[in-house]
Amino acid sequence: MRLVFGLVLLAGLALAGFAVHMAKQQFGAYQSALQQERDRAGAAIPTRQVYVATRALVRGEELKPNDIRIAPWPVEILPEGVFGEQNPLFRDGEDARVVVRAMDKFDALTETRVSAPGGDAGLTSQLRPGERAFAIRVDVASGVSGFLRPGDRVDVYWTGRMPGSDANLPRGDVTRLIETGVRLIAIDQKADASAADPSIARTVTVAISPQQVAGLAQAQSTGRLSLSLMAVNDESVAEAIEMDQRQLLGLTEQVQVVQQAAQVCNTRVRRGADVVEIPIPCPN
Repeated sequence: MRLVFGLVLLAGLALAGFAVHMAKQQFGAYQSALQQERDRAGAAIPTRQVYVATRALVRGEELKPNDIRIAPWPVEILPEGVFGEQNPLFRDGEDARVVVRAMDKFDALTETRVSAPGGDAGLTSQLRPGERAFAIRVDVASGVSGFLRPGDRVDVYWTGRMPGSDANLPRGDVTRLIETGVRLIAIDQKADASAADPSIARTVTVAISPQQVAGLAQAQSTGRLSLSLMAVNDESVAEAIEMDQRQLLGLTEQVQVVQQAAQVCNTRVRRGADVVEIPIPCPN
């Protein structure tokens, strides 16, 4: 009985080994045929090695080497201005490029989809993490006569009238420094800092935090904003500055002092035939 069981076990192992061997042969033949078909297809369709995106890229992103790779692309449908081995994206000594058009994974990188070295994709590429772009209305007086350029820093002053009738508040129009060292990123619709011709701007765009956006929006709706240009290397922090009409003209408020006569209370007391007045504390 044991002999029969051993013979059956050996026969089963032999059949299993034979099946594995046949499967390996079939799989190897399939891979060989697939590689031959790929080689024939590659020879039939000419391709060119180009740079493609390794992930989805959004507008304004700085392009990095791990965002791209070389891949074959059919020459017949090759996009214009594509980057490849003969036209690399990264060269020694060049500044980084920025994505100017959103791309999906495996899209070919072309000259219309990325900027030139050191270029930008508009305002979004100039904003730092946590910053927001905010536009301020200006004119020839409040905009420093058109001498503002993207990249300059300015102080922002608010001029308006304090609400309420509190005697402790300044009277008339008040000018107050509300923001200092604000960075300009665009003048009107121009974000190019290399422009040299002065022009009277109607709006300037600044890069500030969301909290500063709320403050400037409130200030712009309740008064007039004026800009003061800072020096390039000026790192000083301006103190709290406020000026009203009385301070401007050097007027001091006169305080009228009213002296109230002391009140005296008397009481009359009869002493025999005489009536005598005696001073007493006055009731409240």
